[in-house]
Amino acid sequence: MSPRRNRITQRTAGSAGRDGEPAAPPGSSLRRTESYRGEEWVVQTVAGSAGRYYRCPGCDQEIPPGVGHVVAWPSYGAGVDDRRHWHRACWGARERRGAAIPRGRNAPRY
Repeated sequence: MSPRRNRITQRTAGSAGRDGEPAAPPGSSLRRTESYRGEEWVVQTVAGSAGRYYRCPGCDQEIPPGVGHVVAWPSYGAGVDDRRHWHRACWGARERRGAAIPRGRNAPRY
C-alpha cells in the first residue's frame, strides 16, 4: 500500500490563485472586509510572529506571542491605534457574545 499524499502544494509566486488572482507569497496574509456592529471592518489573519502579547477584546484574555490570530480595524480612515487583535474563535463569535461588562471577583455571573 502506498502512503497518503495529501500534502499542501505550494504555488510559485507567479502562479495564479482563485479566480485568476495572483497567489500570495508564502508567509503573507490576505485582507478581507467583514461587517461588525453595522460598520465595515478590514480583517487580516496574522501568524503571531511579532513577539508581543495582545489583549483580545472579545474574551479579554491575552494572545501570547507565536499564536495566530486576527487583526481587525474599521475600514473608514482608521489609523494604527484603531487596530484590534482578536483570537480567531472570538472574532468568529463576535456577534453572539454579550457585552464585556467588567465584574468584581465575587459578582454573580448572570
